[in-house]
Amino acid sequence: MDGRGGIGGRGAGRPRNPYELTEDSPVYVISVAAQLSGLHPQTLRQYDRLGLVSPDRTAGRGRRYSARDIQLLRQVQQLSQDEGINLAGIKRIIELENQVAALQARVAELQAAVEGAATAMQQREAQVHASYRRDLVRYQDIQQSSALVVWRPKRPE
Repeated sequence: MDGRGGIGGRGAGRPRNPYELTEDSPVYVISVAAQLSGLHPQTLRQYDRLGLVSPDRTAGRGRRYSARDIQLLRQVQQLSQDEGINLAGIKRIIELENQVAALQARVAELQAAVEGAATAMQQREAQVHASYRRDLVRYQDIQQSSALVVWRPKRPE
């Protein structure tokens, strides 16, 4: 779900520059969005009420659709008309698709963290190896024998 109560999946792609347009920029009024999606404006209002596609709102509460919203409207229409899926099923499909996308992003984030930790570990291991004293002699395992060794202390002369 997005931060506005719908299931449009916004937020991650917000522009850093307020004048930069992205596919999440709310620029289309409802009449233009209806034309671009091939749906009636009343259908868009109904989808908004059902929470299928929730456009941004202006200060006067007017709807503003983004390119991502238009794409989602077309997907809803295709699932409804071509696949015969009811609106509750479409809402669940979209929710699951958003959940999968969020989980994929989390997996990528965790993979990057694991790779960073592995790199740090390798660097630390290299530092430890570089800090070894070079005058140390490698230990070699000596085979045990049954020989008897007698120790005799030196006598003071």
